[in-house]
Amino acid sequence: MRFAAVLNREGGTLRTIDLSAFTDRMRQALEAAGHCIDIEIVAGRDIVATLDRIASRHSVDIVLAGGGDGTISAAAARLMGRKKALAILPAGTMNLFARGLGIPQTLDAAVKSFADGEVIAVDMATANGKPFVHQFSIGMHARMVQLRQTMEFGSRLGKMRASVKAAWAAINNPSAMKVTLIIGEAEIVTRTTGIGITNNLFGEGHLPYADNPAGGVLGIYVTVARRRGELVRVLFDMARGKWRDSEHVEIHQADRAVLKVHSAAKKFRAVMDGELVRLDRETTIEIHPGALNVLVPARAVQAKAA
Repeated sequence: MRFAAVLNREGGTLRTIDLSAFTDRMRQALEAAGHCIDIEIVAGRDIVATLDRIASRHSVDIVLAGGGDGTISAAAARLMGRKKALAILPAGTMNLFARGLGIPQTLDAAVKSFADGEVIAVDMATANGKPFVHQFSIGMHARMVQLRQTMEFGSRLGKMRASVKAAWAAINNPSAMKVTLIIGEAEIVTRTTGIGITNNLFGEGHLPYADNPAGGVLGIYVTVARRRGELVRVLFDMARGKWRDSEHVEIHQADRAVLKVHSAAKKFRAVMDGELVRLDRETTIEIHPGALNVLVPARAVQAKAA
């Protein structure tokens, strides 16, 4: 297969390693398995333009994207509905979409798994037509991301520490939003401190990612916690992957949901795949089964088939 790799030199762990040495190892591993690869290392501001150019090349079979959540989401958006497949180099902080695909969490191991990987089709979701691979959320999560952006950190560990500080600050000053959530024939009007709508339901007993990335449903998680102690408990349950044990989270599933915000929307933002975006008064979220081809380790395909 013909690979074209786009690596964000400012993204995640890629900014902390010897990229020249790593790309040499990447080339050797894939060429030894009979593949061809072109590698481009670019600045964050050039990622989108580079991905647009690479995705339009007819000779490319696999677009290998390396960076954080923003880089992976941008690559997936450009490959949605196309024959080309996405290979994810997990260089972000949590790499939740990559975890759900069974991709090893170290860079060299991920590249090695691509050498004999298999292409499968998985789902994507959209919010008012904009694609995402992991989650669209409002409320406390968006507030946490806003607060974290005001903090300085230079490493993955530093970002994790900043996330904890931001989460604690958001818990100490929670804002409830009045919303209407339409799921099928049901219309739910509520005040909530947070809603997360995910590309497939999160699995249980681990970090929040989908065990089945081709399940064909949105996971809809509505936080009904209001008090600080309740919010702390929600975050604790989330970290343990105990969503269904939480009395402060309502869980729904559907192939389409409409979110209407009645509070002053200009005060609030949304988060889509880790990136802050404008929150519209009304957002339609939909699942798109099998819309993205991805390259995954052969053992991951075998495990799901077992």
